[in-house]
Amino acid sequence: MEAPELERVHRRTSIIAHHLLNGSSSTAETRQLEASACVQYASPESYEKIELYVDEMRRIMDGHDSDARDWVYRIMEESPLFLSPRRPRKGRIFLIPNYDEPMEQQRELTMRRIVYLRDRGMYDGWLTCGREMEMRRFALIESSVLFDHSLGIKLGVQFFLWGLGIRFLGTKYHHDKWLRDTEKLEVKGCFAMTELGHGSNVRGIETVATYDSEKEEFIINTPCESAQKYWIGGAGKHANHTIIFAQLEIEGENKGVHAFAARIRDADGKICPNIRIADCGHKIGLNGIDNGRIWFDNLRIPRLNLLNSLSNVSPDGKYTSVISDPDQRFAALLAPLTLGRINITVGAVYSSKIALAIAIRYSLTRRAFSITPGGPEVPLLDYPSHQRRLLPLLAKTYGGSCAVTFLKTIYVERTPEMIKPIHVYSSAFKAVFTWQNMIILQECREACGGQGVKTENRVGLHKGEFDVQSTFEGDNNVLMQQVSKVLLSEYVVAQRRGKPFKGLGLEHMNGPRPVIPANLTSSVIRNAEFQIDLLRLRERDLLERFSKEVSDHQARGAKKDYAIVLSFQVGEELGRAFSDRAVLQTLLDVEAAAAEGPLKEVMALLRSMYVLIIVEEDTSFLRYGLISREGAAVVRREVATLCGELRPHALSIVSSLGIPSSLLCPLAFDWIDANSWDASESSQPNP
Repeated sequence: MEAPELERVHRRTSIIAHHLLNGSSSTAETRQLEASACVQYASPESYEKIELYVDEMRRIMDGHDSDARDWVYRIMEESPLFLSPRRPRKGRIFLIPNYDEPMEQQRELTMRRIVYLRDRGMYDGWLTCGREMEMRRFALIESSVLFDHSLGIKLGVQFFLWGLGIRFLGTKYHHDKWLRDTEKLEVKGCFAMTELGHGSNVRGIETVATYDSEKEEFIINTPCESAQKYWIGGAGKHANHTIIFAQLEIEGENKGVHAFAARIRDADGKICPNIRIADCGHKIGLNGIDNGRIWFDNLRIPRLNLLNSLSNVSPDGKYTSVISDPDQRFAALLAPLTLGRINITVGAVYSSKIALAIAIRYSLTRRAFSITPGGPEVPLLDYPSHQRRLLPLLAKTYGGSCAVTFLKTIYVERTPEMIKPIHVYSSAFKAVFTWQNMIILQECREACGGQGVKTENRVGLHKGEFDVQSTFEGDNNVLMQQVSKVLLSEYVVAQRRGKPFKGLGLEHMNGPRPVIPANLTSSVIRNAEFQIDLLRLRERDLLERFSKEVSDHQARGAKKDYAIVLSFQVGEELGRAFSDRAVLQTLLDVEAAAAEGPLKEVMALLRSMYVLIIVEEDTSFLRYGLISREGAAVVRREVATLCGELRPHALSIVSSLGIPSSLLCPLAFDWIDANSWDASESSQPNP
């Protein structure tokens, strides 16, 4: 190198050293840049304390059947069908689908995995056993969702939409004909409800079924393009049967939407006559599911294929129903959607668990910057700003875990009187937790920096895979309107008929209005009684405001249903308030059942964080004067304090989420080793 060039390099090095070392110009100009020691990975378990309460907390987080979940994880780990295509590092394996495969290969892999799980007995009794199987079935399908959303959703279509549709809407003839074969995958079903022109408004679907009494057959038609069945999971390739939702016409009279079972492919996989099927194409996620579009052209099916647990048509065309009221009959027809909604809700919570486990483990080992000159770099989670990003979300996910266990329990223990509460709780929780999951995924993706963009690190991947939750089984905004509409109905009955509130946790409305202390302190806002009072007051206030706003619109001439539509903003706030209060009640119940000790103390921290972050984020508390500006400032400071108190428990809490290491990713462990040079990965040969 020429002398002038050497001088130029020396000068530039000195200047850079001056800026990096923040020293005086006299020392910086004379010091050469020195190489820093390489960053070394240290497992968080090597320096973070794992608390003894982890196993017990996992039982709370899972809610039930942890042994069944571990069994599923184990049998997936035994098959190359589920293993990451990347070679294991330090003996660690990861379960992740190969999303680099084209769409067709992803679909075939999903089906092969479903068959593999069948061959190991996973689905035995899912449709043919009684309620004793239901909680275990929940655990098994939830575990499959952790591996791949496409796998979980395809199983949900097969067993919960098609299978339980046959079980709930059909009678013994249909059960004997299809249920056991569905468990064995000899019958592969789908659920043809949604149409191009109608999604959430099922009443408005346009597919028509007319009855031919001479041949004792129903004739099903797609009268126009907007009536084509759309987004039908399984229809694109694998399904050979479907449940068709259509407007039933008897002698020119519309009897409303009814459900029919039909074959759509023969034993060789060919599409049956009078049916057209097209693929929905590539999607932003869930490409392991073969979504299809279906048209019916004078499709004839036997009279017995009407799923007739609610209504029947006699051979001579006489229509009868066990439910005379059309609205109640329609509500009962949609029963299979409730279970699908519950599964989506739980899937959202578990997706959040994976993202937080990855982001928090990474933040415990990734270091950046130093607090003192020349000092060691600091783990990301030791920064208050990083704690503030992730730990409140961990508290929300803890709340979601307890809430979905409550939801599954009331579903399994259901009685006819519980149909409405189950619908309301599942609608509210589905909306809140799927919205919340997308926020968590985005925050965790950012908290992982560029590593969060890599597919193998799962967090960014989940954004595309789980985004559809917000419109699955009902658009979230529509679901919130349904919740607030039911709450309004309960309020009107109580006010106009002088009856006390009963059910949906609204009994607090029968007592005096809670009084919130004017002077909020740390001890006050951490008090469980204060917290439940505050969330009950918010729910009560919004219910009263919603009722008044609807009444005001009616007074100005709007019909009641349209008045409710016009009041959608307060209605959505009310739906969220109902959900938040219901979640808090589950947290209080779980906490009350815990023994005194460190676990109960951590549960109290998480519960307080759950409540206070809601208060901080929801402007309705300030908008409607439920707390003062000074009180809001106290809440904000307390959230920061709680972050600091939860920080020492972060690793223990994420370890209790019940996610096996194989379902996390390289970023959650030795991310330096995972990214070290591997000649087999090189895109170009060495010269």
